[in-house]
Amino acid sequence: MNFDYKKAFSRNLGWVTPEEQKLIAAKTVAIAGLGGVGGIHLVTLLRMGFQNFHLADFDFYELHNFNRQAGAFISTVGKSKLTTMVEIAKDINPQVNIKEFPEGVSKENCAAFLKDVDLFLDGLDFFCFDLRSILFSYCYDHHIPAVTAAPLGMGSTVVNFMPGKMTFDEYFGFSNVKTVEDKSILFVIGLSPFRIQNEYLVYPEIVDFEKKQLPSTPIACQMASALAATEILKILLKRGKVICAPYSMQVDPYVQKVKISWIPFGFKNPIQQLRVLIGRWIFKNKISKVKA
Repeated sequence: MNFDYKKAFSRNLGWVTPEEQKLIAAKTVAIAGLGGVGGIHLVTLLRMGFQNFHLADFDFYELHNFNRQAGAFISTVGKSKLTTMVEIAKDINPQVNIKEFPEGVSKENCAAFLKDVDLFLDGLDFFCFDLRSILFSYCYDHHIPAVTAAPLGMGSTVVNFMPGKMTFDEYFGFSNVKTVEDKSILFVIGLSPFRIQNEYLVYPEIVDFEKKQLPSTPIACQMASALAATEILKILLKRGKVICAPYSMQVDPYVQKVKISWIPFGFKNPIQQLRVLIGRWIFKNKISKVKA
């Protein structure tokens, strides 16, 4: 059949204007990582009508990806996540323009990965702290809006980093610590200062920062993409209120809560420092005891 962009995405109209849909079609989004949330991010943006992407992922599908990843099927086990998601993208919109980075993204190629993009969307694995810092720093230096949306429990948090506003490192403070455990705690506390998802963590012994092991749900990943896509739409169409770091928004339907957090001074905020200390205590004195 002949693909008709206007007809394919005509049901978006009403929530966006025809002129805005044309803008969406012209924008370019870079997504690093196509696993837990990255693949769902891509599909969500595709169905919104975005059709220009820079995509990076070096990984392959495994059985433990099945609970949440958009391209994880029996037929794709052992196959490239990037290749699979590009095929899915072309099946949704044959006109899609994708610049592929099958080696993944790194310090060496981040300039090429982010060249001429309108926005960067974080789809990296939770534990990619150093690479995440490099990418967000590059975005800030080159005036590229950047969005991270993290699945937490059965909800999600979204944090926007806008040109001229608080930087990623000022907010999370990764440069102040060295261990995976400490960076994990900083990331979780930065994403969820009130830790509302902890109210229903029923099997805490599965959490192991040292082994880079965390639980996940498809509910949270879908929520993360919904939040991220909404923020991207507002940022790129320049309409609606956009909050950015030191603000974050967490939505959790399980506990029926929406939290808008404001952390002035980011990582250096005294209350945030206290939260980090409490987080370290919880991890070392509760999780470690369960493991023992």
